[in-house]
Amino acid sequence: MAKRAHAYPQVDPGAAALVDAPVASVPRRARVGDALRLARRRQAVAVSADGRVWILRDDLARAARVGLDELPASMLARPVPVVESRVSEIAVRRHLAAGAPVVIVRDGRHGALGAVGAPAATMTTSLSPRFPERLDAVARDALARLGPVAREQKAAAFLVGGVVRDALRMPGPLATRDLDVVVEGDGLAVARALAAAVGVATGGLTEHARFLTASLTSPRHARVDIATARSERYETPGALPRVMPASIGEDLGRRDFTINAMAVELASGGYGILDPFGGRAALAQRRITVLHPLSFVEDPTRLFRAARYAARLGFILDAWTTRAVGLALRLAPYAAVSGQRLAAELALIVADQRPDVAFRQLGTAGVFRLLAADYRFTKAIADRARRLPAALAWSHAHGVTPSAIEVAAVVGLSGQPSTVTRAALDRLAITGEPRARIERALARPVTPAPHGARPSDRARPLWGLSDLEILATWLAGGVARGDVEWFVPTARTARPALGGDDIVAVGVAPGPRVAEALRALRDARLDGRVANRDSEMEFVQDFLSRKEG
Repeated sequence: MAKRAHAYPQVDPGAAALVDAPVASVPRRARVGDALRLARRRQAVAVSADGRVWILRDDLARAARVGLDELPASMLARPVPVVESRVSEIAVRRHLAAGAPVVIVRDGRHGALGAVGAPAATMTTSLSPRFPERLDAVARDALARLGPVAREQKAAAFLVGGVVRDALRMPGPLATRDLDVVVEGDGLAVARALAAAVGVATGGLTEHARFLTASLTSPRHARVDIATARSERYETPGALPRVMPASIGEDLGRRDFTINAMAVELASGGYGILDPFGGRAALAQRRITVLHPLSFVEDPTRLFRAARYAARLGFILDAWTTRAVGLALRLAPYAAVSGQRLAAELALIVADQRPDVAFRQLGTAGVFRLLAADYRFTKAIADRARRLPAALAWSHAHGVTPSAIEVAAVVGLSGQPSTVTRAALDRLAITGEPRARIERALARPVTPAPHGARPSDRARPLWGLSDLEILATWLAGGVARGDVEWFVPTARTARPALGGDDIVAVGVAPGPRVAEALRALRDARLDGRVANRDSEMEFVQDFLSRKEG
């Protein structure tokens, strides 16, 4: 007779048994440099002044590298789970799986016992094996080739970026043909091998050796950006980092937000997910979360990116990330950030889905002070930002296409003093004709024609306006908006049947008089005084006789 299986009790050692790193106490007003020295001397992974607010040694070291030794250490505090020593091992593991960098274990009577460190990035769950079916055929083909090509190069490929985020965020087809890939190994070699495998000509592969990246572009395979997995080391706030080859875990750790710090492995075909910082939890809670407290200090362009992602996805910045924004603004300005980088971020916001929301968030947070110290975000600017999506929709429908950065400047600098406008345009490195267009759009309001004016009189203030000035007039609202809404589809493209040579043939002397005659003829056509080539000829003859008389 078979014996009944013996039931062994489940042993849970509790949180205290998992402690694998010491912690330390620091003075309440400790500076970064002092706190870091103490943490290193004690080999502590985290320090605290009160046992409730914790600062990681890695964050202290990051601050010291960019010259912030005198910053109060408490400004680097981050949310860290604190559990009692008797809490179950399962509860600790859940905190770590959700992206906690450490879990502090304390005893009610004796204070903190130590910390449990997070394991190295490992695969968790996986995307559905049918994940590639959500991509279009071009992206699906490129994805299928990546794993085998990487293996041939003795490397491992991982899908990262927006495709991963959107695949976890929403069901249905993924509307992208662009893939971001990270390679553990030689990313440039994988890019060359993939280019050969899909038959892309040499001109379709662009390598950026300094950043260990390459871009593969072809009519069939759209775009695949391949980067060698790398770590980044910032040595000055806002400066471009020094990059070094690294593991996929370290690569994810250099990214901006937790929702963008996930990867999908491509070697096995199982599409296992790496999520070491809790990106899926942030997606579920609809929040934007930075990976460390100096994220915006190391790269201030992330301030603009955070607003853009929050606006597009309908997310909010969590409380800790909002504090990180405040810290970055306190440490401004950032001379190492080029104006071109800031301008590129503003242009991306204008081109994205909800520029109005992003502009208001940046304005209320005070981020535009990075462009000019005396900048003030006003209700008038907020109103223009609110009208911006409708203005862009109207302009695109009517062929009015100003550049995105010029639109951003006209919206963001509206009503600012001239000194602020000059400082902001200097900071953005906008010069030449683009700067002149922006200044004209900001400084020259259109005076609408009186009610009942002839079409030619109504159009006269609008002739010669650039696309940017047309859009700025629409944004200003009022009667002037009605005038441009009439002018663009009706008058702006109006042209007489006669050309300059025809005018000269009638007898008008070459030179300025020809342009004057064409303008008069255009106005006559707008007012309905001429309707065809014959009546235009008569009009020019009359024009000539009047001028001669």
